[in-house]
Amino acid sequence: MTDDSRTTSSRTAWEERTEIPLAVASLVFLAAYAVRVLAEDLPQAGADACLAVVLAAWALFVADYAVRWRASGQRLRFVRTHLLDTVVLLLPLLRPLRIVKVYEAVQRRHGRPRLALHARVMAYAGLSTFLLGFSGALAVYQRERDAAGSSMRTFGDAVWWACATLTTVGYGDVTPVTATGRLIAVGMMAIGLALVGTVTGTFASWLLQAFSREDDERPPGS
Repeated sequence: MTDDSRTTSSRTAWEERTEIPLAVASLVFLAAYAVRVLAEDLPQAGADACLAVVLAAWALFVADYAVRWRASGQRLRFVRTHLLDTVVLLLPLLRPLRIVKVYEAVQRRHGRPRLALHARVMAYAGLSTFLLGFSGALAVYQRERDAAGSSMRTFGDAVWWACATLTTVGYGDVTPVTATGRLIAVGMMAIGLALVGTVTGTFASWLLQAFSREDDERPPGS
């Protein structure tokens, strides 16, 4: 076995072993962050515990990234070829997306995926939208709730804003006023456009294939 083959094999084995634990860490990260933001009467000890959980989850992501970087032998090229992993590592808002990998990890261990490609794409896009909407609403609400002139006074307002932003509707009745809130909004607008385009394109492709199959199965002259 060549050095490249051994490197690829060890990296694949590491990724298979860590996918589900990291997805669980993403869930724990999101839960601790939500408690820290939404629990208004949370004692200081509880807030510190939530912060410790968030930092511990982030440390796991850093350790996983470092191991895969070292195992790849690609140095800076690893950052370019694993851009999503790099962005997820740097932006807390995107870390819950690690949860989406659980389905693929489980299906790989049981053979062929049960859902067709189009169904998987739409399912992943839907789950990603939910996770991003929830975590984005948390992040913006944390910044906006005490800001002067903010129209986002409750978490319900933040959820409404996240739904309007991700679906590219943008009613404008609830808008962020802080610099950080607006920066998060820009990211969610871009992600919303990408997700809507993905779902729409996948659904259209599925319809075309379905109609094409019907035409192929129809008897000649009918």
